[in-house]
Amino acid sequence: MAAIITLSLLGILVLYLGLFKAKSALLPVSLIGLLIALGFEVALWGGDAQPIYNGMVVFDNFALAFSILCIVTTGLVILLSRAYFSAISNNVAEYYCLILFSLTGALMVCAYHNFAMLFIGIEVMSVALYILVGIRRTDFASNEASLKYFLMGAFSTGFLLFGITLLYGATGTFDITGVRQYLIDNPQHISPYFYGGVLLLLIGLCFKVGAAPFHFWTPDVYDGAPILITSYMSTVVKVASFAGFLRLFSYVFVPLHDFWTPVLLVVIIITLFIGNITAMMQTSFKRMLAYSSISHAGYMLFAIVALGATSSSSIFTYAIAYSLSSVAAFAGLILVKRAKGSDQFMAFNGLGKTNPFLAFVITVAMLSLAGIPLTAGFIGKFMMFSTVMQDYHIILLLLAVVNAAIGVYYYLRVVVHLYFKTAEDEGEAVVLPWSFKVVLATAVVFTLLIGLYPDCIIRLL
Repeated sequence: MAAIITLSLLGILVLYLGLFKAKSALLPVSLIGLLIALGFEVALWGGDAQPIYNGMVVFDNFALAFSILCIVTTGLVILLSRAYFSAISNNVAEYYCLILFSLTGALMVCAYHNFAMLFIGIEVMSVALYILVGIRRTDFASNEASLKYFLMGAFSTGFLLFGITLLYGATGTFDITGVRQYLIDNPQHISPYFYGGVLLLLIGLCFKVGAAPFHFWTPDVYDGAPILITSYMSTVVKVASFAGFLRLFSYVFVPLHDFWTPVLLVVIIITLFIGNITAMMQTSFKRMLAYSSISHAGYMLFAIVALGATSSSSIFTYAIAYSLSSVAAFAGLILVKRAKGSDQFMAFNGLGKTNPFLAFVITVAMLSLAGIPLTAGFIGKFMMFSTVMQDYHIILLLLAVVNAAIGVYYYLRVVVHLYFKTAEDEGEAVVLPWSFKVVLATAVVFTLLIGLYPDCIIRLL
């Protein structure tokens, strides 16, 4: 809980630093605050995890692992923010403050033990993003994305709340242990309200993670938002949402596995095909990443539909690989768009010759997202496929392999533009600020290390 309190106070402190025009202190103060919060989380690792604050939150290794990943990923995003935000706005403190408050909500979602805390965490995480997506007030695409995200977010929150209400009506408690005990005590006399609540919660959470057919907001919001905010949304928000998703279905709804599994199987298949086929048709790098994020949501749902002892480690490994690769890819996009003025694939033409380091990092990110061996993405996909195989979902596995092949095609398309095509208009040279160099180097090193030595991550959970 100390990390959540630290981040809340840090958000307020950053806002006051902006008020007193201390712009130079924003980045170091934010990073120091994140390190302190990270220290609090690491200190709790392996301890006696019991629900605290009247059973509202629990800081077990599952919650701590995903919280640490969210904090580290946010630290990488904030490192990119110094050069990025200064170029588009004078009011930099608001960006830092809102990102930190959103991270606070993400940590609540990772550690909830009560449906009330799940709702509060999702809302704190989302409301800050509604503002961040539309913070470019003169950009109509950003305004449209913010409005669409707000409307669809409110819509999904309605499903989530109604589902929680039905579960409360059936069980008389918001505590997830109490809800689980209700299922154990009444295996043959479960209220019809409970079944309705499970389906509505499933719909609400699928909205949050961007799974089809509840994905309609994802490409437009990701495309219209500032690139750095898109990178935060596609990593931290998705990781936290999946942590909450997995905790609910692996701990509470396991006795009803046969009821919700067919529904989730259909969602996964639709998500994979819609995400990959539409990503393959894009000419914009940013929009391609937006659609591919939908397909990655489908792969991460494998750990939920095939619950087992390895589900937590599988989804955690995949989340690390996806987060590192996405941050690296979006960082590369920021630099290329700033120099070339475009986010089309053609803007990456010839980058392998003019900036070999950046081209190499983007290549590793694309290979990892595609699931090519010796990268973290391959380990993540391998673990997800193994999880599904253990539960004998053979048809799902075959369909996933087909979709993985489609993914390889459009990710390698970027590599072709980097090394095998010549830029017609050279434009400005791509310049790498020191903060971008740190983030890109960190992302590529850990992507390759996890790909070569995956046991160091797998054993954590």
